[in-house]
Amino acid sequence: MNLPFINDKTFNNKDYTITELPKAEYDNCTFANCVFTDSYLTSNSFLECEFIDCNLSNVKPKGVTFNDISFINCKMIGFPFNECNSFLLELHFKDCNLSLASFYQLNIKNTNFNSCNLESVDFTETNGTGASFSDCNLSKAIFENTNLEKADFTTAKNYIIHPEKNKIKGAKFCEDGLFGLLSMYQIKVQ
Repeated sequence: MNLPFINDKTFNNKDYTITELPKAEYDNCTFANCVFTDSYLTSNSFLECEFIDCNLSNVKPKGVTFNDISFINCKMIGFPFNECNSFLLELHFKDCNLSLASFYQLNIKNTNFNSCNLESVDFTETNGTGASFSDCNLSKAIFENTNLEKADFTTAKNYIIHPEKNKIKGAKFCEDGLFGLLSMYQIKVQ
């Protein structure tokens, strides 16, 4: 299916819960202060786009292509990234609320999460090699059979990562975060 091509366009203050975002290939577009809550993004394609101050909570992204996409100060509660097209998936997050989102079985190598709320996010079987979790809250985030080699958790907080159930070789942690690696052993760190 050939989609219309839209490039270098800015979409401001649009409510896509009332009128659905047209199916298209969006290249180098900016979406600012837009509301996508509970809407269908199915089969749209986004290349080098920015979403700024948008609400993308509970969207339906089945088959959506996100290539080199930045999300800045967005509310993305319950976003099922695992339903997106995984081919060429590249994401960047800054100051976003991603609570209850899912990255299940995705390849998110070198993804930057900067000052994000990642509470109860599912990273099960995710390839997060080289990912950065700078100043992120990872309370109740799920890491199981996750590749976190060379990932950076030095300024992250509230994570619990079981070293025997995840790959963490070369990952960076700060001394204050050691409890998140040892809590399952029921030992006391003082």
